[in-house]
Amino acid sequence: MPENATPRLPGVWPEGFGEALANFLGHLSVERGRPRNTIDSYRTDIKAFFDFLSRSDVGSLGEISPGHVEAYLKGLAARGLKPVSRARKLSSVKGFFNYLHDEGVIEGNPGFALKGPRRDASLPKALGKEEVERLVNFPDTGDSAGLLHKAMLEVIYAGGLRVSELCGLTLSQVHLQDGFLRIRGKGSKDRLVPLGETAIMWLGRYLEEVRPGFRGPRSGQAVFLSANGIPICRNAFYRVVTRIARAAGLPPTSPHTLRHSFATHLLEGGADLRAVQMMLGHSNLSTTEIYLKVEDSRLQEVHRRHHPRALD
Repeated sequence: MPENATPRLPGVWPEGFGEALANFLGHLSVERGRPRNTIDSYRTDIKAFFDFLSRSDVGSLGEISPGHVEAYLKGLAARGLKPVSRARKLSSVKGFFNYLHDEGVIEGNPGFALKGPRRDASLPKALGKEEVERLVNFPDTGDSAGLLHKAMLEVIYAGGLRVSELCGLTLSQVHLQDGFLRIRGKGSKDRLVPLGETAIMWLGRYLEEVRPGFRGPRSGQAVFLSANGIPICRNAFYRVVTRIARAAGLPPTSPHTLRHSFATHLLEGGADLRAVQMMLGHSNLSTTEIYLKVEDSRLQEVHRRHHPRALD
């Protein structure tokens, strides 16, 4: 710290940091239309970086250097944070600095030249087809809650939906007679998602037999409602899936597991990669290509287990 600098309490940000963060988050919300959960992630990541800087000699935004960002990343690695999480935090900080540069607040981006940590090449987890059958058939459809859970499981697997897309589904997005959903995905992009006959049947039963009894003043246009008449949130459905999977004797399973299973099973059945990309709502084909590795790994396992010379 410079000799004449005023000492700063640990965890207290220098002047101007809070205002810059508020302006950036407002920019993400108003001008770029980012969803609330994305904005919350940016807020958390940048506040953590500011907390780190509060223990250094940085007194203004213009004094932040690439060395500060690099030291922050090294500290995260030393704490055992996974590469994918460190990469996300670096991306948040870079985005914040890009905004400050565009607004003329700083002259350059101190994180521009830094590359994110190499991410683990782990493959997405997917259930086998028989395991999916056990999961979606487990709810007792003789009662309202069971029929609700059955419909949600059938729809998320049939459409390969993100859990946020499932829980945010509205009545105007459902076209049962035509057999598809109109999904508003990431970046506010719409896509058409076909549903099979089974999912259409169970969703139709839920809409006819259960939703009218669940509907209340706060229901709005949400398709999937809890018994108290409010839209089911992502955390609630996550708990439903994990509980049912455990009861059905399946490995740890989340709503995202069903999205992975959807893509994997389509490709195993010979579906075109670009068609799967469109149904998943991926902007880049490279994101979808990870499922080809899943298929390759399964073929290798089948060969290892069943070919008479595989273990020679």
